[in-house]
Amino acid sequence: MARNLPGGALTLADGLTLSRIGYGAMQLAGPGVFGPPGNRDEAVAVLRAALDLGITHIDTSDYYGPVVVNEIIKEALFPYPADLHIVTKVGARRTDDGGWVPSLEPEKLKAQVRDNLEHLGLEAMDVVNLRLASVEGTSDESIAEEFGALAELQREGLIRHLGLSGVSGAQLTEAQAIAPVITVQNLYNLANRQDDALVDRCAAENIAFASFFPLGGYTPLQSRTLTDVVARLGASPQQVALAWLLQRSATTVLIPGTSSVAHLRENVAAAELELPADAVAELDTIGT
Repeated sequence: MARNLPGGALTLADGLTLSRIGYGAMQLAGPGVFGPPGNRDEAVAVLRAALDLGITHIDTSDYYGPVVVNEIIKEALFPYPADLHIVTKVGARRTDDGGWVPSLEPEKLKAQVRDNLEHLGLEAMDVVNLRLASVEGTSDESIAEEFGALAELQREGLIRHLGLSGVSGAQLTEAQAIAPVITVQNLYNLANRQDDALVDRCAAENIAFASFFPLGGYTPLQSRTLTDVVARLGASPQQVALAWLLQRSATTVLIPGTSSVAHLRENVAAAELELPADAVAELDTIGT
């Protein structure tokens, strides 16, 4: 029997079907996405609750922790349900003090994919995103060598689908000349609208656009307009912000993260919130 997918279903290339509300596993690590969580049992419970709520895709990376988060995912969910799709990212590594540094050399990218497979207990990754830019912005630098390395692993059967994270429109076009791109994961939310055109392009090309930091990230969303809309609708600011993203584009998928089962349930409930046209029009002004 098909599960009720929160936010509905998005079907992409080769019949890959995702719940439009997914789960971002970053917050399952310790402070600063570094080291183990304070409560490993709660981390396991959150992952299992995500599946119980109908979520069919989890966003992760081996550099969360590092390694810790992928090991918790395996502990909580292995053997994985047939309809669960795990999406990872490669292109960065962690320093001994928890810093983030690029790691984009082709052989290092391939090693990162193999590390993800080992720590998750998988023979092939459903989706691997090439992480390019930081949250501060994107560039138009060539990514042919880096994306080509992942395309080689796809041909070898270690990756089923490819995506990009922190990407510009020009880089998406370049990548598509090498191999199909099924997902784009960029910073985008009510207050950060610089990728409006890319969101529309992804919808036109049936590419999943996964907004990272859908709730503002390091700087939580704060707006008098949002406060006013929330008061009228009787929902939380987080739910309104997520509902706006779901209504923004038919191929938007959400990967909000939390280490709390209660917050997870609140996020999933955003799928049931239908924003009226006047509320959407007000919210649209926040990022302009």
